[in-house]
Amino acid sequence: MAEKLVAGVDSSTQSVKVVIRNAESGALIREGRAPHPDGTEVDPLHWKVALDKAIDAAGGLKNVSAISIGGQQHGMVALDENGDVVRPALLWNDTRSAQSAATLNSELGGDAAIAKAVGSVLVASFTASKVRWMADYEPENAERTHAIALPHDWLSWQLQGGKDFSKLFTDRSDASGTGYFDAVSSTYRRDILAAAVKSKREIQLPFVATPAEFAGTTLSGIPIAPGAGDNAAAALGIQAKPGDVVVSLGTSGTAFSVSKTPTADPTGMVAGFADATGNYLPLVCTLNAARIFDAATRILGKTHDEVGQLALSTQPGAHGLALLPYFEGERTPNRPNATGVFSGMTLENSNPADIARAMIEGMLAGLADAVQALIDLGVEVKRVLIIGGAAKNPAVGQIASALFARPVLVAPAGEYVADGAARQAAWALLGGADAPLWDLGAAQEIEAVATPEVLERYRVLRDATVNW
Repeated sequence: MAEKLVAGVDSSTQSVKVVIRNAESGALIREGRAPHPDGTEVDPLHWKVALDKAIDAAGGLKNVSAISIGGQQHGMVALDENGDVVRPALLWNDTRSAQSAATLNSELGGDAAIAKAVGSVLVASFTASKVRWMADYEPENAERTHAIALPHDWLSWQLQGGKDFSKLFTDRSDASGTGYFDAVSSTYRRDILAAAVKSKREIQLPFVATPAEFAGTTLSGIPIAPGAGDNAAAALGIQAKPGDVVVSLGTSGTAFSVSKTPTADPTGMVAGFADATGNYLPLVCTLNAARIFDAATRILGKTHDEVGQLALSTQPGAHGLALLPYFEGERTPNRPNATGVFSGMTLENSNPADIARAMIEGMLAGLADAVQALIDLGVEVKRVLIIGGAAKNPAVGQIASALFARPVLVAPAGEYVADGAARQAAWALLGGADAPLWDLGAAQEIEAVATPEVLERYRVLRDATVNW
């Protein structure tokens, strides 16, 4: 009897990855990838071209019984009545809509009111904020917009031919990042969308599929599962359960937890998203993670591993050198126009090892704040798991454990968003109350001496630069 194969896709900011796995065991059969163009606005056609290349690199979809797409959250794909893209998609990390977000929050009753309505205070990243920016600054494009999709919605639609709006679908996890979806009732808040687009005319939105159903079929006849936002897919891929906090170090840095109850944080620190299983995914996102490591390699002229070894060769705190890592602005705290700051530089710490240490500590200190924000909101934390490309750096586990003041588990290297999408496809294919359990390898537990003084120095710098 032939094995049942499933395909999982991670269409991220920087690239697309495809994994093809055994539906029952999770064994990796083959994989492929392709790059995405740089920028904070992108013609979605690049995603489709890259997906086709990644599928070809993975040996095609022959004998694949189901497919699912995980994708970068929040982006706005505006479509006209013919299904054509109105303007390049604005991505989650495009901060031009920061003022639009603030205006919407105010118009909709303030931060507490919008958090109660959709689980999150709107910031520049959210789709609603980008819709409002388009309505304010490109009214002719807003007027042409017949439908709005998210990146993973649009790709799932393209697999079906990309013309029939009735086949446009999404899932709770990604919909919950739009800013116009209530994850508790699983319904769109069309009043919020109307405020964003500044019009009462009907905008077509993707229908919201349930977690383990097939929502469409590719042109070649392969069933398509609902897909998910990237963080929800990663949670599914790492098989997170309530009590687990996952720290993901990708282009952005995120800390999120699977929760059986919804959250609504009026401070805006924690976004109240849904997960891909029917639960919730309270999440804190920072804009600056893996790219801080990339910057360190450029500044120091070293590889990623060499930067990590340099960081471990000096003492915690980098002899007083601290970094505020807002290289691309920041989402949490909400400072879209901020820049990075080195502080406390002396002749003693003006050396590669201390610079490397300060850069890694600064990036991880922001995520220590993120974990603390989840705790402050009442989220249970039993384990902290670290995933993402930057998790492979030899310094990450040690420094994270020291800043988080608890043991951490560094997951084995893997494509967890794509794995989560594949696991969702397997769930829909095989049926059952829960997604199948796969053995993807054991995590490495790391425990280091806590360094609260390093975290405190970072927080002093963070608070001192609030108006920069």
